[in-house]
Amino acid sequence: MKCDSTLYRAAPPSLAVKPRLIRHLFLPPLIIALMIGLGYIGFWVSEHYGIRSLSENGQRQLELHARAVESEISKYTYLPSLLELESSVSRLLADPSPEYRQTVNEYLEGLNRRSRSRAIYVMDTTGRVLATSNWRDVDSYLGEDLSFRAYFQNAVRGQPGRFYGIGSTSGEPGYYLAHGLEEHGKIIGVAVVKVRLEAMEERWQRARLEAFVSDENGIIILSSDPARRLKSVLPLSDDTKERLARSLQYYWFPLNELQPLAREKLAEGEEKLTFPANSELVSDEENISYLSQTRPLSDTPWNFTLLTPLQDLRREAVNQGILVAVAFALVAFLLIAWNERRKVIATRLAAREALQEANNQLERRITERTTDLRASNERLKGQIRERRQAEETLRRAQDELVQAGKLAAIGQMSTSIAHELNQPLAALRTLSGNTVRFLERGQLDVASTNLKTINELIDRMGRITASLRSFARRGDDKGQASLGNAVDAALQLLGSRMESAHLQLQRDFADVQVQIDQTRLEQILVNLIGNALDAMQSQPLPTLWLEGEEFDGKYRLRVRDNGHGIDAEARKHLFEPFFTTKPGEQGLGLGLTLSASLAAATGGHLGVEHPASGGTTFVLSLPLVSPTPAEPI
Repeated sequence: MKCDSTLYRAAPPSLAVKPRLIRHLFLPPLIIALMIGLGYIGFWVSEHYGIRSLSENGQRQLELHARAVESEISKYTYLPSLLELESSVSRLLADPSPEYRQTVNEYLEGLNRRSRSRAIYVMDTTGRVLATSNWRDVDSYLGEDLSFRAYFQNAVRGQPGRFYGIGSTSGEPGYYLAHGLEEHGKIIGVAVVKVRLEAMEERWQRARLEAFVSDENGIIILSSDPARRLKSVLPLSDDTKERLARSLQYYWFPLNELQPLAREKLAEGEEKLTFPANSELVSDEENISYLSQTRPLSDTPWNFTLLTPLQDLRREAVNQGILVAVAFALVAFLLIAWNERRKVIATRLAAREALQEANNQLERRITERTTDLRASNERLKGQIRERRQAEETLRRAQDELVQAGKLAAIGQMSTSIAHELNQPLAALRTLSGNTVRFLERGQLDVASTNLKTINELIDRMGRITASLRSFARRGDDKGQASLGNAVDAALQLLGSRMESAHLQLQRDFADVQVQIDQTRLEQILVNLIGNALDAMQSQPLPTLWLEGEEFDGKYRLRVRDNGHGIDAEARKHLFEPFFTTKPGEQGLGLGLTLSASLAAATGGHLGVEHPASGGTTFVLSLPLVSPTPAEPI
């Protein structure tokens, strides 16, 4: 019975593998790139709208605090002009005598106390202080020449004097309001009120507000952060620095420029500023960004700037970006999982259909082979009718073969009985034919010998079917076997083939006890030696080596021949069921598969080596019953 082994070979890989490989290579980077892109877009949109919301809220805060600063400044503007109404001041300016000076000093002292200003003093037209509210203090302004001050120069010309600077006497910063005192349309002196504005800074600090006020020169004169005070928000030219140094408006402070790491203009009066982490203004570990909103203060050349930190907004924008990226990744994962699930279902359905078709073909082949075997059995029963017991044994073997064929779909043992019984059946056919001729000739002794041999072969067929049933139950009866006896039995079975091939046999192994059933071991050796004989048919001097060694509690038997060897393509499928390089009438492709399964069932292994000198070596490794092998035979 021929078997088309190509039906059971693996199909060539589909061309769809290449697109699948391309998808696996480029899909993850694409998804990661989209995650990063969408995350950045989410971050940018969240930050953009967050800054817009902060800007709207900041405008209200800016207006509120700017009006508070304007109110704080404007409540002192009336004080200098109030001194025009005091007659003692006019008399002092007309006659700076000690009596008038003392009277004005006491008046100014009381007025300063009631108005809660820092100091109030009166100067003549030359800029010398004639009377002051702090006349009792050690650092009194009395007698000081302040003509170099810009507020005096403006007031003596009839202009309102508004000036922020650091006192040249006390070194104390303050806001100066000056007014020219007139009499009969002529300026006779200047009244000055010095106001301290540090109270506003303290209120900003208590409210955790970051803000500052810069004067007409761009110098920060009020700030919630003391480190920003007397810093320049605008670049100062060398001429401007020299002019400010001569006027001593800011005493001898260096007036360094407050330079941010980054500046981005958002709108009129709005900027985004970033200060470095190692700046003296910042103590955090990271750079700090602010939304800067600036508004001019009325009645002064000053500007009020509100700084709103963007750290919380940036963290929220980062979280939004991460959320968008994670949401996209989750959606992409669900889509990929759904697509893969759809493919798996389609693959399973296709595999189920292919398996059903293969099962149908296998059932048809099993039926055909069973029919052929039954016909052969009937012919055998007609030839050896007197041997009823042998006929019954053969029928049981045939029944076992049918049962094994029905289980072929779930294992690789299908139709293995037909392969194992092929050689005994051939011997039976030959012996039975010879026996009939010997009986006709009257050679009863030879016929008796043939009948005994037939009986032994039938018994062996019974042992084979019994061992195959045991193997189907996965090792209920492992048993022990003598390697020497098994080799002898296999050589005896193949003796006629060896004699006709003029085979040279080289034996170098020990008669050890291994953990395998004796019949199973003989089956393995018959398969391996028979394959070696087939491979050496064209060799003029065929030689077979049987070599053994103990290794790691197991015994290795090497069956080596000097045949034509096995090509590279056939090596890939050597142990696959129904794969054979022999013509269909000489083999079913099950010998090596069955032998490897029998060895593996006992904890052993059947492998193959391809020596460089040629030929093929099969290595049978089986567990030892005793770790010490017997003497070589």
